[in-house]
Amino acid sequence: MFQEKVSANCLNIVPTSTEDDAFQKKGHSARVLSPEEAEKLAKDQVLVSEFKQLKLEKEAQKNWDLFYKRNSTNFFKDRHWTTREFQELKACREFADQKLTILEAGCGVGNCLFPLLEEDKNIFAYACDFSPRAVEFVKKNALYSTERCKVFQCDLTKDDLLDNIPADSVDVVTLIFVLSAIHPDKMHLVLRNIYKVLKPGKCVLFRDYGLYDHAMLRFKSGSKLGENFYVRQDGTRSYFFTQEFLSQLFKAEGYEQVVNEYVQRETVNRKEDLRVPRVFLQSKFQKPFRET
Repeated sequence: MFQEKVSANCLNIVPTSTEDDAFQKKGHSARVLSPEEAEKLAKDQVLVSEFKQLKLEKEAQKNWDLFYKRNSTNFFKDRHWTTREFQELKACREFADQKLTILEAGCGVGNCLFPLLEEDKNIFAYACDFSPRAVEFVKKNALYSTERCKVFQCDLTKDDLLDNIPADSVDVVTLIFVLSAIHPDKMHLVLRNIYKVLKPGKCVLFRDYGLYDHAMLRFKSGSKLGENFYVRQDGTRSYFFTQEFLSQLFKAEGYEQVVNEYVQRETVNRKEDLRVPRVFLQSKFQKPFRET
């Protein structure tokens, strides 16, 4: 792997190695749609009924619980790329063996949590998820240890994190493919909740779906809930972020922006001759130091 850095107005190109060939670009420019893609999105203006939208909101936890019942721990791959993409997990130490306290907000079944704990023996992790079933899967994992982590069920939009985590005690919060599953009107509540447990001067590391990701373009007519917001067939929902929306969301809750950029990947499956454009938003937002 190598990285070629170019001017500030251009993209960083980062060739990567995966099961399928891929290349990756980072920068501030959103993906440009093809004429066919633009036409498809322009035609898709009919929204899901208000009655069904209220039902989806009410049954959000049930739908995620059913998701984990169907897929167990097999749906998501372990995310060993986390420490590579977010060097802050190592760089934020003041000395080499300093113990870090992290919070994984929305831990699922531990696909990010357990690789982190394996790679870094000086981490203590708090981890929570909306789904009680996902939390149980984490606790049943052979790598789970109460000496290394504390896992609990939590609705981040309404359950106070201070019930499980001391105020101003967390060095790093990871928010990875979590916020997109929450209704846009409630996203600020998650950030407000996290803010209370994060140490001043420390950061939230964010990665989630970006505008015009391949997954957004695959939704069929009748799946649209609102601007950049869709429902899957299983009732779970997904929002696709713009750089501007995310920046405003964090800043409104008192965070300072450190990094906020699109990651564009084109995954190439040579065996099936498929090229799939993936778009993510990868960002870092800091809780300001207290005024002296």
